[in-house]
Amino acid sequence: MIRHGFAGIGWSEALRQLGLRDVGFELDWAACRTRIAAGHRTVNCDVTAYPTWPFKGRVTGSIDSPPCPPFSKSGNGKGAHDLPLVLQAIEDLSRGKDTRSALGAACQDPRSILTAEPMRWHYDLMPEWICLEQVPSVLPVWELYAGILRRWGYSVATGVVDAADHGAGQRRPRAVLAASRVRDVLLPAPTHGGLGQPPHVAMADVVGWGYTQRPAPTVTGGGTATGGAEPFGNGTRQAMKRVIGTPLWRDRTGIPHLRPTVEECAALQGFRPDLVFHGRAGQRYLIVGNALAVAVAVAVIRAAAGVEATAQLPAAA
Repeated sequence: MIRHGFAGIGWSEALRQLGLRDVGFELDWAACRTRIAAGHRTVNCDVTAYPTWPFKGRVTGSIDSPPCPPFSKSGNGKGAHDLPLVLQAIEDLSRGKDTRSALGAACQDPRSILTAEPMRWHYDLMPEWICLEQVPSVLPVWELYAGILRRWGYSVATGVVDAADHGAGQRRPRAVLAASRVRDVLLPAPTHGGLGQPPHVAMADVVGWGYTQRPAPTVTGGGTATGGAEPFGNGTRQAMKRVIGTPLWRDRTGIPHLRPTVEECAALQGFRPDLVFHGRAGQRYLIVGNALAVAVAVAVIRAAAGVEATAQLPAAA
């Protein structure tokens, strides 16, 4: 069994490409509907309150992507203040002491402590392989995880991996951890943009408009400055406007604004065209923008689990 905390959809679609399936723990109802409709086994729950004992001796792999807003550039910045508390909670959990409640209460953002949650599962289940992902500023946290896992006998690789370097049509750097108890693990090597490799995929080649010579900027969950989701931030949109009318830009026929559709965001993330996202418009943008790019998820799972791509699994009935 592969358990998947804070499940979303990106890792699960990557597992599907590799002929594997997970059991995802997800709180958001729209994300759960999206997962279930796509054929992914899903438990609608708060993963932090779910017991680990039913899974002892049954889990091969463990995947987590805790929420990023406290640590992201577009977030509230409170994660930096909360970081020492998060690190302490991880150390405590690695020794079987659960201090999440007390340390979480001292955090400025209650979501910060969620980054410690995977250690509870690792300590109790000791899975064969582990994958973690978050925004780049969380890399020091993954380094702490790595040190603990190495003490337990795991081979571990950590670093920042950019989706554009793995064939996605957007720049999307993410801090990742891949670990295994049964094989040596190395960080996945780039497949695009290097010497002798295919060039980076341009935004316009994926969605039909935008940058013609470079990937899109990072797709986010959006904001509300214009009354709806804005997957490209204000600074990003201003940079886009500066190249409109030049050979570096392909115009968007009949649409004056720079807001991509949910389907265009999904394409830049590498999702299959027939994947349906559920919920209201803002919720659909969040599901896509919160996901790990599929190409990166595939590469990190291969590094940790030692699997290669197979025929895709059919959707579950």
